[in-house]
Amino acid sequence: MTREWAVVLLLGLVTAVLKAAGPVLLGGSQRELPPALLSGLRRLPSAIFTALLVTQVFADGNAIVVDARVGGLVTAIAAAACRSPRIVTLLAAVIITALLRRGWQ
Repeated sequence: MTREWAVVLLLGLVTAVLKAAGPVLLGGSQRELPPALLSGLRRLPSAIFTALLVTQVFADGNAIVVDARVGGLVTAIAAAACRSPRIVTLLAAVIITALLRRGWQ
C-alpha cells in the first residue's frame, strides 16, 4: 500500500468515527445539550453555507477575485430580498452572470 492510500484510508476512518460520535455519545439519552453548545450548533449550517458561498464566489485558486460571479450573487441577493420565487432568483443570477462573463471577455 502506498503512502497516499494509507492517508486516504486514515482520513476515511477519522471521518467515520467523527460521524458516529454524535449518535454514539448522545443517541438514546434523555439529557439536554448545554445551551451554549446548542446555540453554536444552530449557527453551524449558516456559517458553513457562508464559507462555501464566499469561496465559490470570490476565490480563484489561491487568489481573491471580483468577477462576473459577484454580479450573479448580488442579483440573487436582490431577488431574494424582493421575495422572488426561487426559480426566478436562480435564473436571474445565471443570466446576469452569463451576460457579465460575456462582457468581461
